[in-house]
Amino acid sequence: MEVEVKLRLADADAHRRVAALLSPFHVVTHHQRNLFFDGAASELSARRAALRLRFYGDDERCVVSLKARAVLVDGVSRVEEDEEDLDPGVGRGCAAEPRKLGTAESRVLGRVREEFGVAGFVGLGGFGNVRSVYDWKGLKLEVDETKFDFGTLYEIECESADPEGAKRVLEELLKENGIDYSYSTASKFAIFRSGKLP
Repeated sequence: MEVEVKLRLADADAHRRVAALLSPFHVVTHHQRNLFFDGAASELSARRAALRLRFYGDDERCVVSLKARAVLVDGVSRVEEDEEDLDPGVGRGCAAEPRKLGTAESRVLGRVREEFGVAGFVGLGGFGNVRSVYDWKGLKLEVDETKFDFGTLYEIECESADPEGAKRVLEELLKENGIDYSYSTASKFAIFRSGKLP
């Protein structure tokens, strides 16, 4: 079970101010491309699951993820997640021809085929994300600028075994510095599927 704090930043200015505040704690910035897939008969979405291929940079890394039964309440997300690295060349081949997900060698893809009964795959599209990672007060903060076709979303994510404690510390940082934020109310995938920013 992945448990994350998700706080939505109001706008580009709030994002810029958070990045400036955290700059001494910057670890790395990832340029990601997220592509999503379902079964040809909507086998995954019918069971509140999503299959994602995430590419990093110029295809230096590809991660295949199965996420299921996501719940997001008061800025804390809980979701069942299973993921593994996939050869980027294999991932690109699957992105170009989703049917190849049916034969690609992968433990996660094997689960999708067996547990969800997916025989054929369809691409749903995706979005880009620039994720800046910070190591701050013992927390790994991921500050995202997510570019959808219909707008840009700014968000802070923090995976934690103590989400309420992490949320409290993050909210203090934002309030002390007058940065507008709110609790995220939907996952990036849900926003992508809705076709509009919340």
